[in-house]
Amino acid sequence: MKSRKLHFLISLLYIGMSFAYAQNNAVIFEASLSKSKLGVNERLRVVFSMNKDGDNFNPPSFKNFKVIAGPTQQISSSFVNGKRSYSKSYTYVVQPLQKGKFEIGQASIEIQGETYKTITQKVEVTSAVENPNAPKSAASIAEESLFLVAEVSNTNPYENQGFFVRYKLYIDPQVNVTNFRPIDNPSYPNFWNQEIPINQYTTEETTYKGKRFRAVVLKRVVLYPQKAGKLEIEPFALDVNVDVPTSRRDFFGRPMYASANKVLTAGKRIISVKALPAAGKPDSFSGGVGDFDFSIEANRTQLDASESLQIKVKITGSGNLKLMQLPDLQLPSSLEVYEPEFNENIRTNLGGMKGEISKSYTVVPSYKGSYPVQEIAFSYFNPNTKKYVTKYSEPITIEVINGPSASEEQGKRSSFVSKMVVPTTSSFHFIKVQTTFENTTNKGFEEKGLFYILFAIPFILLLIYEITKRSIVVFSPNDENRALKSVQRLAKKHLSEAHKTLDRPEAFYTALEQALFKFLQAKLKIDISAIAKSNIEVLLKERQIESAIITRFIDLIELCELARYSSGTIEKSTEEIYKTAVELLSDLDKRLK
Repeated sequence: MKSRKLHFLISLLYIGMSFAYAQNNAVIFEASLSKSKLGVNERLRVVFSMNKDGDNFNPPSFKNFKVIAGPTQQISSSFVNGKRSYSKSYTYVVQPLQKGKFEIGQASIEIQGETYKTITQKVEVTSAVENPNAPKSAASIAEESLFLVAEVSNTNPYENQGFFVRYKLYIDPQVNVTNFRPIDNPSYPNFWNQEIPINQYTTEETTYKGKRFRAVVLKRVVLYPQKAGKLEIEPFALDVNVDVPTSRRDFFGRPMYASANKVLTAGKRIISVKALPAAGKPDSFSGGVGDFDFSIEANRTQLDASESLQIKVKITGSGNLKLMQLPDLQLPSSLEVYEPEFNENIRTNLGGMKGEISKSYTVVPSYKGSYPVQEIAFSYFNPNTKKYVTKYSEPITIEVINGPSASEEQGKRSSFVSKMVVPTTSSFHFIKVQTTFENTTNKGFEEKGLFYILFAIPFILLLIYEITKRSIVVFSPNDENRALKSVQRLAKKHLSEAHKTLDRPEAFYTALEQALFKFLQAKLKIDISAIAKSNIEVLLKERQIESAIITRFIDLIELCELARYSSGTIEKSTEEIYKTAVELLSDLDKRLK
């Protein structure tokens, strides 16, 4: 009996020891994931581990994933209390290519002559998460650190009411902008526009989207909408080079920087432009929108006949000064009135146009008397009060003290009637009404020496004129100066300004455009406010100007506008364009006489 019990205990001990030995020598080969659910912008760590050394490891294909790193092999071996432990692993870092539910396939390895495989692992990939666990690249840091914003002062203005657009670059304090350049400048169709130059870029500390940023204004433009409705401001694109910090440190522990390039865009903006109200619009309204003062001033109100005075019609204030029309001066028909001279003194800043515009009339009375200058109405729309405002000038009375009366002059008859344009600094000399008679028995005038002298003078003067003319042709520095003399005084002045600024394109095209419009004003004898690019063709065709010349004139104006308001490239030099303008104005001058 005792022997049976002993035999049973020995058998039981043997079975236990065999089981423990089998467990210690069992092969374990498995796959583990750092997470079973991740965002499409996150990374996944896959570890294949085993407790025995093996050969011919074959990883899965990692379908729907991109291998970022791996395999990284790690081996660990130790003896503790006489027991040996061993582990070996292969690690991969992968990133999903798309959203969805996927599987990490089986890996295989040969251990002790047997082939072992891991169990398939399931992974769910969701949309991008806000804070991915992978280190951020320089490009992604730049994406979060730079913003280009178009700030609009008024998105719902009235037609012809000014507002500004300010393009501001927001920069995270941790990054440094090393360079930038515009790659797509907006052209602002349906807006009158003027860019306000920035002489020096300055930064300011501000808050954007709840974070601290440095901000710098890169571009400022004043706009005046030219029609009502939904108008679009085109996007502004900027190419920016930036240095961003990395997780690496230099020898002194300071963060090291990496360079990145980023294209920023200030998206398009929609401006809802309100039409000016039709109700209550006065007949004297001429397009003015803003806040203005209106007056008529005379430099003198008492003078003698044949003397001159200046009457100025003037508008001052803030608004669309360059886009409105001045009212015409109404004078008695018995006063001689010469073509008015238009002047402007306008400053444009972010607040819009401010200053004054005026027309100066030279008036010469021929007869004594009292001449009233009636009041004139000027109307404009004030966008602040949303009402039309009409202002009236003060009436002026011109007193002509000395001179012939109108009735006396009308009773006299003369065989010579002429209307001369006399400078305001000169005076008229009236026809003498007294005669001096000589005795007919006196020696005939043709027999006197004075007769022959007077007879020869015209021929001598003609000879001097021809010699002088030929000398001018020979010694004139260029043909442009001779052609320049044929245009009117105002056009000549601006052409001269254009010639002085050949090396400064912006000033050159501004002066040249003014010369073209001043030339038309002088030759067509109309107010410059009545001249627009759209009606130049009609005005010149009415005067029977050839279509080819009209086309050349309009093309030249459009060239000036292109050079001033867009970033396009002009193929011709300013010298060539200047010569073209001189020849064109010379041709027009001959045909508009």
